[in-house]
Amino acid sequence: MEDLKEKIMDIKNLHSKVEDAEILKGLNLKINKGEIHVIMGPNGAGKSTLANVLMGHPKHEITDGEIIFNDKNINDLSVDKRAKEGLFLSFQYPEEIPGVTVENFLRTSKSAITDEKQGIFAFRKVLKEKMELLEMDETYAGRYLNQGFSGGEKKKNEILQMTILEPKLAILDETDSGLDIDAIRIVSKGVKAYSNDENAILVITHYNKILDYLEPDYVHVLVDGKIVKTGGAELADKIEQKGYEEFKKDLS
Repeated sequence: MEDLKEKIMDIKNLHSKVEDAEILKGLNLKINKGEIHVIMGPNGAGKSTLANVLMGHPKHEITDGEIIFNDKNINDLSVDKRAKEGLFLSFQYPEEIPGVTVENFLRTSKSAITDEKQGIFAFRKVLKEKMELLEMDETYAGRYLNQGFSGGEKKKNEILQMTILEPKLAILDETDSGLDIDAIRIVSKGVKAYSNDENAILVITHYNKILDYLEPDYVHVLVDGKIVKTGGAELADKIEQKGYEEFKKDLS
């Protein structure tokens, strides 16, 4: 069945560095439409680096390999062009932007991605529906982006952006970090509601609590810049019980 699915991203032998430090060291990963993938690994393994490289962060240099997204090599595309192609990155530490309301930011972003002007009232209706799904009070739409937001509110706002922008592949970098159980449940509900047969989701996490809600198709273990093991949700349970030591041994 897997071979019948349409591939959305194919990462081949990806190497990257920041300044003189090599971080990714030959990473391979295939993601098909309709799938939820989870990447776990110890601190310093390269998880957030992978997210940044996929999104085109200028400080991260690709030194070998390629990123194929929707049958197109995107190695040299700028961040904005990758976003237009359908990539989205939810930040681990969302920035506060004073003077720009959540609604204006999202409406402007949607217009930039689609090249279509978003009518104020039609957009506001959609925004209200998405906020209700994430159990966000509609007054948040008029607040400045992330300013004065709690950690949980910032993470919900990232998922709100995802549901509004409707990317083909959403990369969620530790969206669950710092969240209590109720917030994890709500964020997971938003992610699952967004997931369908035409998109895919890549979740980067330290914890397996969010997996109780997401039910991923694949869990990958990333150690020292490479994916060293792939399995199902049971792999996350094994990590919780025994840690990453045995996966580190596989490299030696």
